[in-house]
Amino acid sequence: MIGATLVETTSLMQSLLSLVLVIAAIFVLAWLLRRVQNLRPRAAGAMRVHSGISVGQRERVLWIEAGGQHLLIGVAPGRVNTLHVFDTAPDTTCAEPTLMSSPTPPNFGDLLKKALGRSE
Repeated sequence: MIGATLVETTSLMQSLLSLVLVIAAIFVLAWLLRRVQNLRPRAAGAMRVHSGISVGQRERVLWIEAGGQHLLIGVAPGRVNTLHVFDTAPDTTCAEPTLMSSPTPPNFGDLLKKALGRSE
């Protein structure tokens, strides 16, 4: 009776240790994959996205620089359209907020207090 319990306990411990080793191996491989992907050489200055804004559920307008030329492009599923080609680089030192800048989202705590009708 004691021998059977010992064999069952040993078998359970061996299975548990194997499971822990497999899970640890998955995490190590995921970490290594992330490190290897960051080591890939990137194209030096070939293309750069300066800014972008969402104009629909799946549509975006992007300001990119490609080959020293600044472009405004529209991106939608299955298509990319050139909206404007700039002669010179656009001036990004605006004193006033523009449509391209995103507004600051409201504070969740304040919205919750307002919804519950509480004010402090």
